[in-house]
Amino acid sequence: MLLGTWNLENLYRPGSPYGPKDKSAYEAKLAALATVITGLDPTLLGVQEVGDPDALADLTELLGANWRFALSGHPDGRGIRVGFLARAELTTVSDTAALPARLRPVQTDDAGETTVEAGRGFLAVTLVTPGGPLTAAVAHLKSKLLSYPGGRFYPHDEGERARYGAYALYRRAAEATALRALADRLLAGQGTAKDVAVLGDLNDEVQAATTQILLGPPGSELGTTGYDHDDKGDAVRLWDIAPRIPADRRYSRVDSGRRELIDHLLLSHHLVHRLAEAGTGLPGTTAPPKLPSVGTDPATRRGATASDHAPVWARFTD
Repeated sequence: MLLGTWNLENLYRPGSPYGPKDKSAYEAKLAALATVITGLDPTLLGVQEVGDPDALADLTELLGANWRFALSGHPDGRGIRVGFLARAELTTVSDTAALPARLRPVQTDDAGETTVEAGRGFLAVTLVTPGGPLTAAVAHLKSKLLSYPGGRFYPHDEGERARYGAYALYRRAAEATALRALADRLLAGQGTAKDVAVLGDLNDEVQAATTQILLGPPGSELGTTGYDHDDKGDAVRLWDIAPRIPADRRYSRVDSGRRELIDHLLLSHHLVHRLAEAGTGLPGTTAPPKLPSVGTDPATRRGATASDHAPVWARFTD
């Protein structure tokens, strides 16, 4: 079994202000995405930045007759949302954008606007695998890329940059908290017996506070002395596969020339102890992923054929 996550980057049909400008560019993008997905050969692949449901349907058709997809019904302002691709029947068990009830509304701008929802929904599905039933949730948390009033991607001054950096962090932390609440429901205190995964573009690195929120009780992380020792926290913990990815491949995006791992796979106790290998890019390759370096203006990537993210994957014993 292979489980993966991949940000497809602006998957729209032609005509959108964010996607390919014409049919030939669109078909080239679909072909490039399909080549990577075929190379991954995933049992289940979580996907992000699906801007047009029909575009994901086109990609699924290109992959072949046995492929299926599921999509969240909670897109952001650009229409992008999360979903799953698989060659097995997918059953949706949750599709929500709600923040936890006890979390107060989160400030989003200088005008004092607030939100009680994540920018993009969290989708959870179940499917039957050779190792038994698998439940997985996919997410795309608030971007580190800052935007300002009027559609600007640059601040008027450093005070504005600092404030909007804080608003983005508030939102990402709130969304991580909501995703952790969903993980709690999926685990149901039975992580030592259930295969549960939480995956997606978390828009921050392994040690970031927002990523750490998702792990649950601290202790026994991969690579620590406590990993092989059972304790009460194992029933509700999640383990990030990052330490199992070879060091020279431990990144999924390049930001202003800096490699960063912002796409993650988090696993329940029952699942992580069947982890055989993990990586980025395509399995079976030794070279690190070749990715473009992205900057602060996403418009420069409009119509790009390849994604600016590398897929992150994990293979398991049955």
